[in-house]
Parts: sequence; C-alpha cells; structure tokens
Amino acid sequence: MTLSELVRDDEDGSILPLILGYALIAIAVLFVCVCATDLYITQKRLDATADAAALAGADGFTLEAEGENVRAELTDAGVADQAQAVVSATAPNTRLDSASTPDGVSARVTVSTAWHPPLVSLFVPDGVPLQATATSRTALR
Repeated sequence: MTLSELVRDDEDGSILPLILGYALIAIAVLFVCVCATDLYITQKRLDATADAAALAGADGFTLEAEGENVRAELTDAGVADQAQAVVSATAPNTRLDSASTPDGVSARVTVSTAWHPPLVSLFVPDGVPLQATATSRTALR
C-alpha cells in the first residue's frame, strides 16, 4: 500500500461530524431568529395597543365652558376608563400599568405584558417583560 492510499483511507467519513455540527449550529441560529422576530412583533403590537389606549384616553374629555370659550378638559379617571376599555377589548394578556393626564390636554398611557418565546431552547430566556408608553393630545383646546 502506498502512502497516498493510506492517507485517503484515513479521511473516509471525517466530513460527517462537520455536517452534523454545522446543522446543529444552523438549527440554533434558526431558533434564535424565530424568537427574535416574535419578540419584535410582540413589542410592536404592544406599542400599537399603547397608542390606541392613549388615543382613546385623549378622547375621554369633558367640555368646560368659561363664558364664550369652550375647552376640553381631561381627567385621570376619564383617561383611565377609556384606556382600560381599549386594552381589555384588544389585548387580553396586556395590563394597563398607568393612565393619566399630566397637563389636562394630553393622555399618557403605559401598558405591559410578558413575552414568552414560541420555541424553547437553551439560547433564549424563559420570558421577557415588555412595556410601552404612549402619549396623545386631545384635538380640542
């Protein structure tokens, strides 16, 4: 047997562990990408819920008449009632953390939820708390 035949015989099957290793790495990267995409989408939905709740809160005004002038006045209770109605109707797993009016013409709403990954693996945590805050002003001043 020549030296080239011995070297060729020793290399048989040595590519299989490399293929398995790269396949495992590719699956792990795929899991992380799927979880990262789901986390991004969940945060965007939470942002949209906060925006909708703040918009509804800004529409929960009462009209105040002072002589000939009429202006919209927001209250913390009115903002909270409107925001809670939107959050309850649109996002059942979302909690309304705060809803208030800092200046009487704008509504600030903070909502939160817990994100759980769709695929459980060693590379992705068990759950992540998410929070979103939105502010909306009433159109009438």
